[in-house]
Amino acid sequence: MTQVENIRCRLASLSVFRGILGRSVPRAFYRLLCSLHRPPEEFLEAYGSFFSLLCERGCSDSLAHALTEAALFDENCFTRASAGGQCEALPESVRGAVKRDCETILAAARLSADEVIAAYEHLDVIRDAASTLPRWQSGDCASGFSRYDGTPESLAGYYRVNGCGMFARYKAFIWRDGDIRPVLNYDSIDLDDFTGYERQRDKVLRNTQAFLDGKSCNNCLLYGDMGTGKSSTVKAIANRFRRDGLRIVEMPKERLTDFPILADKLSQLPMKFIIFIDDLSFQHQDRSYTTLKAVLEGGLAARPRNALIYATSNRRHIVKEKLSDRAFEVDDVNTRDNMQESLSLSDRFGLAVCFTAPNKKEFLEIVAAMAKEKGITLSDEELAAGAERFALAKGGRSPRCAKQYVESLYT
Repeated sequence: MTQVENIRCRLASLSVFRGILGRSVPRAFYRLLCSLHRPPEEFLEAYGSFFSLLCERGCSDSLAHALTEAALFDENCFTRASAGGQCEALPESVRGAVKRDCETILAAARLSADEVIAAYEHLDVIRDAASTLPRWQSGDCASGFSRYDGTPESLAGYYRVNGCGMFARYKAFIWRDGDIRPVLNYDSIDLDDFTGYERQRDKVLRNTQAFLDGKSCNNCLLYGDMGTGKSSTVKAIANRFRRDGLRIVEMPKERLTDFPILADKLSQLPMKFIIFIDDLSFQHQDRSYTTLKAVLEGGLAARPRNALIYATSNRRHIVKEKLSDRAFEVDDVNTRDNMQESLSLSDRFGLAVCFTAPNKKEFLEIVAAMAKEKGITLSDEELAAGAERFALAKGGRSPRCAKQYVESLYT
């Protein structure tokens, strides 16, 4: 048996990391090795398809990166245990299988194109065509996998920091079509990008740190005037704590009735999550209103222990109210009970943080800080006058308005 055939057999018997054979590049590579005894047309087709895929992934000069990256982002019993800090608790049989699989993947990554071609059974028939086939390069392993030193523990640290499966590959997620989907183009905003509202952000920051430290913490409602940075604060905090194992999953408010399903999925994962509900508000008799109430406190399908709910709203009490709801002429005999029902949802958020629109002085300070960061050289007087005109046209002052004004200075 040749070295190439030996590696093909070892790939066929992958166990813990077997999931990588379902990924495009490893699957195409294994298919190529399985075609070594096939008719020339099948071998050449498999070779061409594999090299084309490598080019699509930008890995024609780094087969090792493509194969080891697939292993890094695989979700299996070892990567889940490592992400939860439980690698040492795995049975010795699993740890041995991890070692064997990793060595198999590395051996496959070192195979050259010339070795694969030379191992083809009918090489004499295709010798002329083989001489013109493009060659890949082995290159370097993916950065996380390069720490592997022959022991499972050397990889466990990567998963402890980065999570496992798609939660290692992506930063943010959204609930869509009944499942958790990655967000491919996520906002990379950082807390250092903000000016003002330090007191409000510090409250959310300390609550999140307590959550990650396993201390007492609360679901959080960020409410107040539009454009004051409520949603941006949540996203920036998720970015800040990503290296500590925190992930963010956005739950669209129109899908809140799916919350128990999401909770079940998250409870089985070793990472910690912020469940983000943006621009939360309800009409009376909204079915998802009672669903969220039960999740926050009092229902059987409560939020999992490894998740916090962070919601934003322009309304302090979330439910849209009308004066007629408080009039004595309403049909509801128990008017006070009706009002209590309206207030009961916001009351179940243990932490409520108010973001109010800045006054003129605060607004101009935000504008000046943003302009300085962007290198805009207008005088303070010109900047202030232009900002006030812009805010007047927009109908009010806010950090969003300040950002839009500074960006308009480029045009």
